[in-house]
Amino acid sequence: MPPLPEVFSFMEKVLEKRREAGTLRSLRPMELMDGGRVRMGDRVLVNFSGNDYLGLSRDPHILKRGEEFARHFGAGATASRLVCGNLSCTEAVEKKIAGMKGFESALIMASGYQANLSLLAALCDRKTLIFSDRLNHNSLIQGARLSGGKIIRFRHNDLSHLEKLLCDAPEETRKCIVTESVFSMDGDVPDLEGLTRLAEIHKALLLVDEAHATGVFGDQGMGLVKPGMAHAVVGTFGKGAGVFGAYVAGPALLKDYLVNEMGGFVFSTALPPSVMGMVDASLDRMAEMDAERKHLAALGDQLRHGLQYLDFYTGASCTQIVPVMVGDTKKALALSAHLEKEGFLGVAIRPPTVPEGESRIRISLCALHSKEDVEGLIRAFSTFVHIQT
Repeated sequence: MPPLPEVFSFMEKVLEKRREAGTLRSLRPMELMDGGRVRMGDRVLVNFSGNDYLGLSRDPHILKRGEEFARHFGAGATASRLVCGNLSCTEAVEKKIAGMKGFESALIMASGYQANLSLLAALCDRKTLIFSDRLNHNSLIQGARLSGGKIIRFRHNDLSHLEKLLCDAPEETRKCIVTESVFSMDGDVPDLEGLTRLAEIHKALLLVDEAHATGVFGDQGMGLVKPGMAHAVVGTFGKGAGVFGAYVAGPALLKDYLVNEMGGFVFSTALPPSVMGMVDASLDRMAEMDAERKHLAALGDQLRHGLQYLDFYTGASCTQIVPVMVGDTKKALALSAHLEKEGFLGVAIRPPTVPEGESRIRISLCALHSKEDVEGLIRAFSTFVHIQT
């Protein structure tokens, strides 16, 4: 392999800077196991860092339907949907999603990141004002940048600030409000009814990312956005659904427009039939898992209570995502290493994923976790406190 040109030597400097700051990332091999566990090397840890919120990734019914779809439709779609990859199984799953979500239509995408990036780039242009929550996911930020629109960030979940910004904007300008229904790093939720009201008053399009609400909240586990709230919703299948892929739901006009104008859809090969089969089965399973959702909520309350008793700050979390705020990056790494030593996977989240000075352990709960698992995790945090003092 030839050496990289000298002008690309900047990569070494970037990595060294990250190494010094304690923000260098690396890949660690692991194997997901039953019961909310993960194998890393010769150790089995309780996994408190994954997004398999309902524990569906190894569900036998889901795996079986994936195999059935693969045998019937083949290994891959082999083309983009506008060429010859628009398989009947994909259209059937889209209709199921739209029906369960209560929207006119749904359009399946390869991933949530691709959906957010492509959707904003297709809906907004340089004449659009994009009002974005300050803590929105990177995919929403990059999609807004790609669109060329003017990005106006409002304080996190602060409707008063957003309202002021909207009032200051020219009335005739095209406006788009962008938020998440469950924030991925903080585990809190916005006032969706308030956002809907502001969007209606100011004639703005409301786009909501339901990635971390899908499977966990709402009727049949389809999220927090109810029909009549947002104009466009993005949901994912790689987290609460335990599979892969994403969708955009909205009015039929939106789908027709995106099929023509959204580059991430037009120029991407369709998802394989096996994935469509597993998504189809996962939707069926999610719809009947109210007991698991109730258990997950109880685990969240248990964990927050235990951590707060130890004087750990968990922010405004009210979901299955519980951030343990540490602040200092090196301390967050030390805490993560301690948890791993005690038998728990709790990955440290550092800048630039979160703002400077806000490093944390992001605990994400799974319906397969038991109360005893959470008790053990709280004890591990407690021993870290004693070590530090």
